[in-house]
Amino acid sequence: MSAGTPKGPFVLGLTGSIGMGKSATAAMFAARGVPVHDADAAVHGLYGPGGAAARAIGTEFPGTLAPDGGVDRAALRAAVLGRPERLAALEALVHPLVREAGRAFLERHAAAPLVLLDIPLLYETGGEARCDAVLVVTAPPEVQRARVLARPGMTAAAFAAIRAKQMPDAEKRARADHVIDTSLGFAAAEAEVARIVARITGTVP
Repeated sequence: MSAGTPKGPFVLGLTGSIGMGKSATAAMFAARGVPVHDADAAVHGLYGPGGAAARAIGTEFPGTLAPDGGVDRAALRAAVLGRPERLAALEALVHPLVREAGRAFLERHAAAPLVLLDIPLLYETGGEARCDAVLVVTAPPEVQRARVLARPGMTAAAFAAIRAKQMPDAEKRARADHVIDTSLGFAAAEAEVARIVARITGTVP
């Protein structure tokens, strides 16, 4: 892991495959006063009406903007589906904007002792280079599958397609500095979050 700036906050990256409990874990950090940057939320903002990515996407992918000026995600998915070169073009547009949003977040919270970067594809995009440590949330495969398939509109095929784009859970766990098994329940996860915050900030959990 590369260290952050000497006077800046400790940057903890949070990641995990779909259905592993990442959002719930991020909320536990936020409840303890840790500033959290949600990369997915940042992307939603970039894609929305007036978002920094919307106009560029509309130019690169004609017909993908909704009437309100935001990105029509269904149209965009259709434009890149099965076309790796178009997906790469989309990522080349969006990823720098997402990174810039992350940098702006760090500047806003420069005085905080600890900040959390909630990034689903942290390892897949090389995001760990911006973190001082990485926390991976995990759960047994059967728990993950049950959680994901319980989501409205989710199918086994869609779940398989999402998993295919994500680094295997075992590899993430092997590379992580901290691991939380969310299948053990909220109380156990909260206790682990408290322990991690205390260790990094030098406070009493």
